[in-house]
Amino acid sequence: MSSSGGSSGGSSGGVSPDHAPGYRAGRTLPLRVEVVRQLRRRRTMVIGGVLAAMPLIVLAAFQVAGTPNRADRTTFIELATSSGPNFAATMLFMGTGFMLVIPVALFCGDTVASEASWSSLRYLLAAPVPRARLLARKFAVGLLFSAVAVLLLPLVGLGVGTAAYGWGDLKLPAGASLTAGEALPRLAVAVVFVFLSEVVIAALAFWLSTATDAPLGAVGGAVFASIITGVLDAITALGDLRAWLPAHWQYAWADALQPQLEWGGMVQGVSLSLSYAVVLLALAFRGFARKDVVS
Repeated sequence: MSSSGGSSGGSSGGVSPDHAPGYRAGRTLPLRVEVVRQLRRRRTMVIGGVLAAMPLIVLAAFQVAGTPNRADRTTFIELATSSGPNFAATMLFMGTGFMLVIPVALFCGDTVASEASWSSLRYLLAAPVPRARLLARKFAVGLLFSAVAVLLLPLVGLGVGTAAYGWGDLKLPAGASLTAGEALPRLAVAVVFVFLSEVVIAALAFWLSTATDAPLGAVGGAVFASIITGVLDAITALGDLRAWLPAHWQYAWADALQPQLEWGGMVQGVSLSLSYAVVLLALAFRGFARKDVVS
């Protein structure tokens, strides 16, 4: 079945769906229906379980290995056992760069491509669901689940760390500290930045998802691109060119956890991520609008 009938919404009897009794494009594929479908998928439960379990695994590692060396407090990991907020910051530090890239790439890359691999995409288009609406719904739900994934890791870390090490000030690698009341909104800013900086990965995975029928290819392509940009950012010989790489700004959230909050790096990182995302989404919508869907 080609996409010509599905995309235009051709119906039996030669009646255009735009004029079919009761048809409203705005009522097709309700957002809640797509949310429930994705929530019930096994990969959603697995990713949620893994992210929720990571703070417990890290806590167990600290219990076995002992308290990190407090004589040389230079990273969040060395301060992880200082308080609940410190443990949450440590989980965010560990998740940035790779651990949180995977669920974002999965939730946004395993969307359109999975429907194609199940041979259900053409039936969605024949319902008929307008193509632009289909992509908008899929990407919105992918972003929603990605946001929950990014939030889940430090949130569970905060609960686990507070239970294990108590509620207290957020001690900083530089030697200063933030009160618990100050730390929570700063941590919230950091989490929001991490999510927004991952939007470029979400958009890349989504674009690849519209271009292939293999979900693993879309997800793997986005993760691989993230790894490559991280490697390139480590090459100091590239100089100022590294500032154009999303990976260059991925740890800028640490500027939110300073005695004096610094916005510069976070603003540049978010601007770069969203700019790339807009281009990638435009490519996704443009390419899918012309694609002959046969699966």
